[in-house]
Amino acid sequence: MDSNAENRQEQRLSYRWPVWFGENVTQALFPGLMEDVSSGGITFAYPAGLVRLQEGQRLTVRFSIPRFDDQNPDATVGITRTGHVRWATAAEAGTCRVGFQFDTPLSLKPAEEAALATLCRNSQRTSQ
Repeated sequence: MDSNAENRQEQRLSYRWPVWFGENVTQALFPGLMEDVSSGGITFAYPAGLVRLQEGQRLTVRFSIPRFDDQNPDATVGITRTGHVRWATAAEAGTCRVGFQFDTPLSLKPAEEAALATLCRNSQRTSQ
């Protein structure tokens, strides 16, 4: 069980997709893999040998989330956010996991958007 789950104020969208992070967008960005995202932050993993992140460290992250539209269900929206590391911990298989809080929340709640998109698609199929 995720020990950080009790600190979450909204449901998160579980989404495995590349994420890039660094101290700012002009410096080298390191690759990671998103685990989940909410309007206030993101959890991602990265290879432990790349860099050592610490609680409170300022970062910029770049990632994509689904667009949730009927036109192209595979479309994504690119997002860049600054913020700080809430927690960082070693994980299995030589990876580190990071909880990252955005300075400016997303204007949407990804898990709610995904649920609504699924509900709309399912209701359209049953009404046809």
